[in-house]
Amino acid sequence: MKSTFPSFSNCNIVVVGDVILDSYIMGEVRRLSPEAPVPVVKVKKKTTTLGGAGNVALNLIGLGCKVTLMSIRGDDPPGERVSTILKQNGIRDDLFIDSSHLTTTKTRIIGQGQQLLRLDEEEIWKDSETFGSQFLTQFNKELEGTDVVILSDYNKGVLNGVIPREAIYRCRAKHIPVFVDPKRKKWERYQKATCITPNISEIEEITGSTIENDEDVLVEVARSLRKRYEFDWLLATRGPKGMCLVGPDGPPLFIKAAAREVYDVSGAGDTVIATLAAGIAAGLPFPKAAELSNLAAGIVVGKLGAQPISLAELDAAWRINESGIIGLNKGKITTLDAAQLQVKAWQAVGEKVIFTHGCFDLLHPGHIYILNQAKELGDRLVVGLNSDATAKRLKGPNRPILPEKDRANILSALDSVDLIVFFQEETPLSLIKALEPDILAKEASGGIEELDYRVIVESYGGKVCLIPSLEGYRTNKIIRNILP
Repeated sequence: MKSTFPSFSNCNIVVVGDVILDSYIMGEVRRLSPEAPVPVVKVKKKTTTLGGAGNVALNLIGLGCKVTLMSIRGDDPPGERVSTILKQNGIRDDLFIDSSHLTTTKTRIIGQGQQLLRLDEEEIWKDSETFGSQFLTQFNKELEGTDVVILSDYNKGVLNGVIPREAIYRCRAKHIPVFVDPKRKKWERYQKATCITPNISEIEEITGSTIENDEDVLVEVARSLRKRYEFDWLLATRGPKGMCLVGPDGPPLFIKAAAREVYDVSGAGDTVIATLAAGIAAGLPFPKAAELSNLAAGIVVGKLGAQPISLAELDAAWRINESGIIGLNKGKITTLDAAQLQVKAWQAVGEKVIFTHGCFDLLHPGHIYILNQAKELGDRLVVGLNSDATAKRLKGPNRPILPEKDRANILSALDSVDLIVFFQEETPLSLIKALEPDILAKEASGGIEELDYRVIVESYGGKVCLIPSLEGYRTNKIIRNILP
């Protein structure tokens, strides 16, 4: 039976755990250093985002939930950057500031699309009775109106001492589900949580069992852990093998991994617990919420770095999964932030990125011709797609014929298309500035000269290529032939 995609707009979720500032330094490698046998990275881009519990919060806000993050940060520039990112993304900043500690920061050096080095700056926060009391007093206030609580443990100290047990106890008293992403051996602190989401290595570590590919052993161990720690549910994530959900009743549910090209598994666990918890908050039963989180994980592993899920991406994957249609999407529909990282990664390994844009309503041979010709100009083709609102403003009140989700899904089935990004403005100028493609390709009749695209593209060293239209194929003409 097909299900309706859930709405997350009324879901209020509190995330408690270790926030991390993830920094990425990306560039190209052309030579080794004369000073030591190490690569020299010519820096092209620097970017920061949130990791740990912060990435869980970003995933939730990407789905449209209302989110509060409770954590600790240092009184330092990285900590200030963490708070800035929270504000920019509309996440309620409920961080305690400790001037005696550093904000946990992980800096990744990426060259030629590969991680060359990671620099960690961190201090484990020490538990204190005073801090725990203050934290839990604030936590009590946040529980008012909260649908779900997530404990995101990255073993940096926030979930030490009494905080996790007390948080779970207080949520149980108010009938608020608690989801735990564990990162340590001592699971007693998570006793009586609603659901825990360990990966296979974490299960093996706490039990001493070797599971590998033995599903019977996995189910036996999962049931034992669920009973020992009084969890309602245990969702074991199995990487490319998918997931296994063990609950209070019935047989275990094995969910196959969503088929994707795996680019980077960073942050996949954050996406899983965020989507699972959001699904429950939105009213889905546990098996359906687990399936939804599996789809989300399949999307984010196709991105570079710990990139959160977006509502548009997950909605597209859900609709395709529910329809049973194979071959659509393939993780190509993405956000601007994810597209920026992916484009830079392609360019860092010498691949030429082409950008084109349009409404692509009622896809026809003229569109296919333009897309194929554009792809021939380089290695990777990124399509900027008009949102429904902009298409209506540009094309008229009866357009688009197909909504943006359907247009994006159809485009994603084409081998020539590598990435699809929506844009909300009248023109894709801001998208072009953000992505800086090597080549901008457009129909020769598209008015490209009038809109000063060439000035912008050539300002950063790019090139504009005009592609002649395929005679006889225009969307307006096709619509007139269809309508009586």
